[in-house]
Amino acid sequence: MGKLIALLTDFGTEDIYVGVMKGVMKKIYPDAEFIDISHDVQRQSIHDGALMLRNAYRYFPEGTVFLVVIDPTVGSDRRPIIVETEHYRFIAPDNGIMTPTLDEIGEYQAFELANTDYHLTDGSFTFHGRDIFSPGAAYAARGDVALTDFGKQIDDLITLPTPALTVTEDVIKGEITHIDHFGNVITSIGTLHWQENNTLELHTKSQTMTIDASSAHLTIGDTKLQSIRTAYHEVNIGELLLQVDSNGYLEIAINQGSAADRLKVKNHDTITLYLS
Repeated sequence: MGKLIALLTDFGTEDIYVGVMKGVMKKIYPDAEFIDISHDVQRQSIHDGALMLRNAYRYFPEGTVFLVVIDPTVGSDRRPIIVETEHYRFIAPDNGIMTPTLDEIGEYQAFELANTDYHLTDGSFTFHGRDIFSPGAAYAARGDVALTDFGKQIDDLITLPTPALTVTEDVIKGEITHIDHFGNVITSIGTLHWQENNTLELHTKSQTMTIDASSAHLTIGDTKLQSIRTAYHEVNIGELLLQVDSNGYLEIAINQGSAADRLKVKNHDTITLYLS
């Protein structure tokens, strides 16, 4: 692997947790370099962490080791794991957080981080980020420990449910999957790619179809949003709009405002897009 370790946690930055994890890794692998993807994942939200990892990993250089710690069942019998793919390694709890990323990547091998030779010797039951995951990430990045030395290979990883998405000729029904820092409401309707003549191509695992962006519309309560726009500036400040987010998913937004606050919606609410 390489020197780069990318961190994704729900620890925030007010406490010592992230800094201590980096210190542990530096002691094991002094040449390690770090990028913080985010430490503001919604607390204990495996779902949000899983989507953030999926949307981030592909932009990192080959050889990056991802240290992913959103671990609400720390200290239980859930397994700490290392996952190797063609280009990356991932260190995480086996709680489903890897599901969207591995669904997209395809081929992988997973091993349990069970060998205490690669844990801190004075570990706790409540901070596996420091005691198990950080040492695992450092050794994985250093590259001188065989995966089989960490523990046994496993092929029964915990998986998250696939976000709802039903596609017919006239209607696409999905769900809200994430509400970001700006209050943008991101849905499971995707992936979408702009084509010529104001059309979008929708790609799912089972099909591809073309959508007329001008005739597509969505209704939430008393609010109807007509047509899918390319970006915020196409409506006036304070107006709602539909657009395709930077990861290719249908998003409900406000030009310089919070769509989530305006619409009073939450994760997993159903969203229906009408195509004509």
